[in-house]
Amino acid sequence: MGLDEIKARIAAAEAEADRPAGSVQLIAVSKVQPLERVVSVLEAGHRLFGENKVQEAQGKWPELMGRFDGVSVHLLGPLQTNKAKAAVELFGAIHSLDREKLARKLADLAQARGACPELFVQVNTGEEPQKAGVMPDVADAFVASCRAMDLPLAGLMCIPPVDEAPSLHFGLLRKIAERNGLSGLSMGMSDDFEQAVALGATHVRVGSAIFGARDYG
Repeated sequence: MGLDEIKARIAAAEAEADRPAGSVQLIAVSKVQPLERVVSVLEAGHRLFGENKVQEAQGKWPELMGRFDGVSVHLLGPLQTNKAKAAVELFGAIHSLDREKLARKLADLAQARGACPELFVQVNTGEEPQKAGVMPDVADAFVASCRAMDLPLAGLMCIPPVDEAPSLHFGLLRKIAERNGLSGLSMGMSDDFEQAVALGATHVRVGSAIFGARDYG
């Protein structure tokens, strides 16, 4: 499909939803992708990328950031507290804030550094036991707790269950965000990003549709 087609489809979805052009940021999810594919997307002018693991990103992005100006990389996957220091130094945003212990660690690091990446609270909208994220019924309290620690909350993130209509989960995430005064909505992936745009996504996470299928070896 490719980068240009994805960008065109996002623009069309923005127009269809009467949203301003450019109101949705495309995160090109580069996890487990060969370096040459990532470089080709950088050479095409794209500058916002997403990774799932701190260690993989550390091995890839410092060198690429030295070669290409204006690159921002967001962490999309779960973050262990022992990797938090490395994460806040590398990533422009973290989309997987999901527990009190991690919030406290990030708050301590932010105070020590005088800076912190933008943070998205991950909400487990499907209440799936195997999936990370705060449950919807405690999301308001968790947001309040994070704000009490002076953490820079940008919004919320969700990954809908694979066997349910994603729009139901996007709508739920939007309601939680609205009642908490949060504008950022990280939702929508390769198969459903247009629905996410229609329901207010500010960040969509697209990988294989840009780079091609991943080879996990």
